[in-house]
Amino acid sequence: MVNISENYTNQYGIIDKKGNYILKPQYNEIKPLGENMVAIGKVIDAEKPYIGSKYAIGDMNGNILTDFIYYNVSNYKNGLASANDDKNTFFIDKSGNIVKNLPIVKGSGTLDLEGDLIKAYVDFRTSYLTRDGKVIWEQNKIIPLNNQYSVIEEKYKPNRDCLVYYPELQGMEGKAEEKKANAKLKELSKVKPIDSNANLDYNYVGDFSVEFFKKQLLVLKLYGYEYHFGAAHGMSNEIYPHIDLVSGTFYQLKDLFKQGSDYVKVISEIIGEQIKNNKEYSYVFPDAYKGIKEDQPFYVKEYALYIYFYPYDIAPYVAGFPTFKIPYTEIMNIIDTKGDFWGSFH
Repeated sequence: MVNISENYTNQYGIIDKKGNYILKPQYNEIKPLGENMVAIGKVIDAEKPYIGSKYAIGDMNGNILTDFIYYNVSNYKNGLASANDDKNTFFIDKSGNIVKNLPIVKGSGTLDLEGDLIKAYVDFRTSYLTRDGKVIWEQNKIIPLNNQYSVIEEKYKPNRDCLVYYPELQGMEGKAEEKKANAKLKELSKVKPIDSNANLDYNYVGDFSVEFFKKQLLVLKLYGYEYHFGAAHGMSNEIYPHIDLVSGTFYQLKDLFKQGSDYVKVISEIIGEQIKNNKEYSYVFPDAYKGIKEDQPFYVKEYALYIYFYPYDIAPYVAGFPTFKIPYTEIMNIIDTKGDFWGSFH
């Protein structure tokens, strides 16, 4: 495999051992698949080659066996490879045709034969199927919090470049409050209308987890990764909604403290001392830390408050989300212990 490109547009081809072309150098990508097979890629959008390729199946003898119809193709093993188009994941044979007597799974990912079973890793979720397509195990989509409350995993995939798993609350007595809370969680999870046929300039994957639950307070972690094609790296995001499962209130940082207390100054000074005296935070940019904001990103657990910063706020990208733990014992004098937020989990 060779590339004769002199700029940002690729021109891949295949030569033999004498240097003669057996596949002309005109393709965006060529991926070896083993067993003398290759995936040959053409740009999806000629004006934006960084968006990626659609692949045809070929062989090392220069034969192109299919149209350019696949987005991802895995290596061949015993004459079969896993591939996907814009809707489904399936097996293909060495002619590049879909194997109809093995499962076809909705979504993008890979299928692997493991004995008599098929392991599917599709849309970042794992399941096991029989050869006739019966699902015998899959990851749980219901997270029970207690006998009353549960969090349901919902999926939004408008096209191949956007996939979001978002939470839906179940079990709140106030159904109007539950509906309103779920609408807000959907919005915070970045579920938004996207044309199913659009070729986006970026890829976005979002997910969630349960960070903390006690009494009537649920803290969720909503996180995602957005990568603009051609960039050096993508950007991560994470937020922690604090939801009162009785009132439906989404608490903010200020709700934890007494009115009139200068919590911004107090917490800023505590974090400043941690940065100054703890080698763990030596990665913080010199003079970058100027204190916290009134609406500083945070989350609570049973015994401590956690304050965090986004990548590049006070530290390099590689540091991720610099996070500072503040035990409640250090700030009890400013916490509103009679307030709804504190009472929701203490």
